[in-house]
Amino acid sequence: MSDKDVERNDERHDGPEPWWAGLGTRGALTLVVLGVAAAAWAVLAPALGLGWLPLTPENLTTGFYQAGKIVAIGVVILVGTVLTRRSNRATATEAAAGPERD
Repeated sequence: MSDKDVERNDERHDGPEPWWAGLGTRGALTLVVLGVAAAAWAVLAPALGLGWLPLTPENLTTGFYQAGKIVAIGVVILVGTVLTRRSNRATATEAAAGPERD
């Protein structure tokens, strides 16, 4: 069997990543803030008679749904980055401590 016959798994690509894949902590916080602002806009714009302005949802529940999706994506990314950092920090601390002896 030659090298050409062997499939290389390290060169496999699963396809394009979603748009939020590389946001990080700041991007996640930005999404949460934008989602809360969108929810506030969905409530305040029609209440103040500004329903004719752009990005004002025609239906209040639609506005909350869209804002909720933005907040949810931001929270998931934020929790994921915090847990990843905590895990990396714990791994680095264990590696720095060295092997334990009985």
